[in-house]
This record gives sequence, C-alpha cells and structure tokens, in this order.
Amino acid sequence: MTIKDLKPGVVWNYFHELTQIPRPSKKEEKIIAYLLDFAKKHNLEVKKDEAGNVLITKQATKGKEKLPTVILQGHVDMVCEKNKGTVHDFDNDPLETIIEGDWLRANGTTLGADNGIGVAAALAILASDDIEHGKLECLFTVDEETGLTGAYALGKDFLNGDILINLDTEEEGEIYIGCAGGKITTATFTYKKEDVPQNYFWFRVEVKGLNGGHSGAEIHKGLGNANKILNRYLWTLSRKFDLALSEIDGGNLHNAIAREAHAIAGVPYNKKEDVIIELNTLAPEIEAELRNIDPNVKLTVQSTDTPSFIIDKETTYNLLNAIYACPHGVLGMSLEVSGLVETSTNLASIKMKENNTIVIITSQRSSTNSLKDDAGNIINSVFTLAKAEVKHSAGYPGWKPNHESQVLGVAKDAYEKLFGKEPEIMAIHAGLECGLFLEKYPHLDMISCGPTIREAHSPAEKVQISSVDKWWIFLLEILKNIPAK
Repeated sequence: MTIKDLKPGVVWNYFHELTQIPRPSKKEEKIIAYLLDFAKKHNLEVKKDEAGNVLITKQATKGKEKLPTVILQGHVDMVCEKNKGTVHDFDNDPLETIIEGDWLRANGTTLGADNGIGVAAALAILASDDIEHGKLECLFTVDEETGLTGAYALGKDFLNGDILINLDTEEEGEIYIGCAGGKITTATFTYKKEDVPQNYFWFRVEVKGLNGGHSGAEIHKGLGNANKILNRYLWTLSRKFDLALSEIDGGNLHNAIAREAHAIAGVPYNKKEDVIIELNTLAPEIEAELRNIDPNVKLTVQSTDTPSFIIDKETTYNLLNAIYACPHGVLGMSLEVSGLVETSTNLASIKMKENNTIVIITSQRSSTNSLKDDAGNIINSVFTLAKAEVKHSAGYPGWKPNHESQVLGVAKDAYEKLFGKEPEIMAIHAGLECGLFLEKYPHLDMISCGPTIREAHSPAEKVQISSVDKWWIFLLEILKNIPAK
C-alpha cells in the first residue's frame, strides 16, 4: 500500500504532491509556484501578496450563494528536522513516506503534516465539483514556523471572509477556540579565543536519542531537553576540574525541544578517568528520570583531537551557569481552563558563530500577555547577570476564546451528528496565526481543527491515517451547514 491508496484519496493525493515539493520556512518559492499553477489549472481566482501569502477564491456551489464567505487557512512551510545520519537536503529533496499500520511518517525526517495535511484538505475542496459550500477563500500563509511572518505581513484588505477555519491543530475530536501568544528571547555571549592548555585530555560529549517535540503543544510532557542535559554534565565537570570548553552546540528551532547536543571540552590529563566516572554517574540518573518519556536518551563521551582554541574561562563560567539557571518547561497552568498550560519557556538552541559569539535562542509562550512578558524578563535577567547581550522579538498575540462563536456552534452540532458524541472544546498552548488574523480582522468568527498528529517538529512526526478521513468528513459537514447571513 502507498500513500495514494489511503482514504480520502483526494486529500492524500494532494498531500503526496506536497511531500514532493521542498518547502522549508523562508524558502517557499516552489510551493508558492505550485499554488499559483494549481489556481490557473482549476480556473480559480488567485492573488499573492509581497510576503508570499496566496489567496485562492472559489465561488459558492449552486444553492449556497447566500452563505457567508468562509476562509480555510493553513501554512505552507514545514519544520525541517532529520535524524543524525539521515542524508536529506530539505531545499531540494522530496520526502519519503512510510505507512506503519494506522500511521504515516517520513523516513528519518519531519513529515510536514504540520501543516501540509491542512493545505492538502483545502486544495481538495478547491479542486472538487461535488462538495457543498458557500463562497470560499483559501489562505495559504508562509513562514509560520519560524516567525509567523506571513501572518504578520497580511494586509487588512487581503481577505473578505466572515468566518475563518484554521486547519493547523493536531488532535481529531478537538475544536480549538484559543491559543497562546509568544515571543523569542535571544542571549548572545561574546568570547575570546585562548590558547589550548597543554597536557589535557580532550573529549566530545553527545546527548542523543531524545524524541524532541513541539515546544508549545508538548512542553507539558516533560520531554528531555538536550541542551539542559549536556550543560548539566559540563557544569558538574567544571565544578570539580579545570574544564576547558572549545565547542558547544545544541538544538535547532525556536519552536522545537532540543533533541541533540554536543560539546568538545578538556580536563587535565590526570583527570581523564574522572570524565568517565562522572558520565557513569550522571547517565543512569538521566535515563531513570526520562525512562517514561524519552527511554532512548544516551549521554556518551569519546576522546577527540586537540582543538585549535578554547573559549576564555570567564565566558565559559558565565555560559554554563546561565544555561543551568535558565528555566525550561512549564512555568504556570491556567486557572481558567483545566489542564491548559498557561505559561512556558523553551531553551531551544545554542549555536557558536564565526564572529566569536555564542547565541542562545529561547521562546516564551503564554495565554496571558503580561505573563508572556514576565517569562521573557526572567530569561533576560538570567542572561544579563551572566554578561550576555539580550534581545526580545516583538512577539505575537494570543487568541482569546469566544464561547459564543456561531461557527463553533455549527461545528459542535456537526460533530455530534456525525459521530454521536460531543467534541472537546479546547484552547491550545501552541501558537496559531489566529491571534494575528483577529488583530487585523476583528470581525472574524474563528475555530481551528485538524487530524491527529504526533511528535510534530521532530523526525518522529506522524499523522494518524484514520483521523484524516474522520476530520475530512467533519470539515465538509461544517461547510455544508454554515447558516445563511
């Protein structure tokens, strides 16, 4: 069986086409060209703005002309992560998909079901001639994953619809009516290169085998953070021995929990055995702590060649202390919505740059704007005390739930009619573009829904095949039952 044999066939066929088109964030030229060609092929009205957002409009089917215009919205870019050892060029190579029972995944890379499956569903509706709906505007935004820049750049006159259905959530049977806002806090250390000390044992320490995951939707799970684990080991060594640090690297994306990290460091040669002793002490502790969520975590040490330089002692001291002190994970739970994470922060990445700097990216989320800023200030304080330069992004707003939403009522009734049970009405800790849409189009009545996706933003990403069929039926039922103005 291949992806083209799955049901609903029209959705999976379009999703397969999307897997063949490279579409990293900020490099969406190929998928934009595909969308423009799709509109031309199907004789549909289309326009593109300067940011690259594409809007394809389809007129109402017969008898549905009096219905309000519905906007179906998804983002075309995808998170590009791959397992160590996987050979894949995200700028040029198509994805290879694998079916395992009721799940579809990619071979060693992210799948791009976030948000490719939503885009595929919108394309399937646009291409159809047998689906009932009022006038549709299908909005395909760019660069959602690395900064929501497509949504930020959206003009106030680009859309004309009254209702917006966002197709970018990841649990079938749940309807989302709110999301967290977010911001990015960046800390930059400037270091001096120093000569390598003599008579040192040099080693490479690696953290690998972690699942990683979405820094919003999965932050509450207690997933291991490779940056924190790596630093825990280095910090311990630095307190006992004269540690010299030459290289440190971990994580990649601001909205992903770091899966892998490594460092190159050294200790006086007569302390060589202590490096292994400390590893043999800490590694079992980490494995025990994460056995129920990250059972494959590995902390390894191997000898390596003498590096060409080391980071100066003061910066090493400040860096390791700041990373240890930097919070990661849930900072607070909502007092209004049971089970909802209200505020969190993610220690996302540590990167050494060519200009003698070490850049640390963190991201904060909260459904309360003041607490989002407070979380950013906590991170700021930690790194300021460590003599780093700290900057904040402008951030993006949350989406406040509207329990009186008319389209929410339609969706609830449709789900209960189809499946004999009520859907869960939720707010999500992850960031959606809906808050930005609402700022520019305050009249919009919005909900978000999607099929079941697991481990988004990691190479373990997978989508549940049966949930796509169920969600597709549900989506069509909503469109058919939108009431006239």
